[in-house]
Amino acid sequence: MHITVCLSQQKPEPWQEGLQAALPDATVSVWQPGAAAADYAVVWAPPQAFFDEQPGLKAAFNTGAGVDALLGLRVAPSTRLVRLDDAGMSVQMAEFACHAVIRHFRELDAYEADVREGRWSYRKPRARADFPVGVMGLGVLGERVARALTVFDFPVHGWSRSPKTIDGVRCHAGEAQLDTFLSSCRVLVNLLPLTPQTQDILNRRTLGLLRPGGYLVNLARGAHLVDEDLLALLDSGHLAGAALDVFRTEPLPAGHGFWNHPKITLTPHTSARTLREESIAQIARKIAALQRGEPVAGEVDRQRGY
Repeated sequence: MHITVCLSQQKPEPWQEGLQAALPDATVSVWQPGAAAADYAVVWAPPQAFFDEQPGLKAAFNTGAGVDALLGLRVAPSTRLVRLDDAGMSVQMAEFACHAVIRHFRELDAYEADVREGRWSYRKPRARADFPVGVMGLGVLGERVARALTVFDFPVHGWSRSPKTIDGVRCHAGEAQLDTFLSSCRVLVNLLPLTPQTQDILNRRTLGLLRPGGYLVNLARGAHLVDEDLLALLDSGHLAGAALDVFRTEPLPAGHGFWNHPKITLTPHTSARTLREESIAQIARKIAALQRGEPVAGEVDRQRGY
């Protein structure tokens, strides 16, 4: 059994070493153009040339939760695409999302600004009932975030393509319930997969449905958001602010309107990072299962896009 590693913007050698230790009977190599055919691949943002040269792959394992980059490539129909189920990302996403929501709700950003100016200030506490939070996307990460937010007694709504049931969360599903979901929320956390149907879904119309003084937390993909529409809604006062971790172009270009906007908090795509050891253990288990002819969780449905 031959496993090849092709990772953009990451050092592949630690992954190679970890996979070799986890699967000692396999041959694990770092992919180079012209390399020998492999049975399995571990990838992140591989070039098209990789799949052109590896048409016989049984499966390609994506080291992140989002698979939109893979689905934009030509991949042999016989190659199964498999994403990570969690591998430590859901707890990171939950803590990041809760921090962003609570920071806004408690006005900690305003207190920080006052302290920088040497002001000792006071703000009247706000009621959680006035800050219903909506989570768009209720997959592994979204469900964990929604459950975590209920711990802080926020009213929590969720929206997904297909119906879901989560204790303490009012769930909405499908296009028919999207507007009802949005108009129920004052804070919106986006964790949708990026597909042709969800690209640009955060726009002037949809964000305009949030309750006045709404707040956006985008942790999924930059292409979900129409940048100009967000800026217009912030400048009009309909939205109170936004916390953005993902962008259409990364790194965010110099001079972009997000950089110095007083109502926007930026972080450099760091809400949930892939944890290598946990990921390698999961991939090794899945490869062993596939070798035995067993099904594995996380296989991508190419028609749905996730």
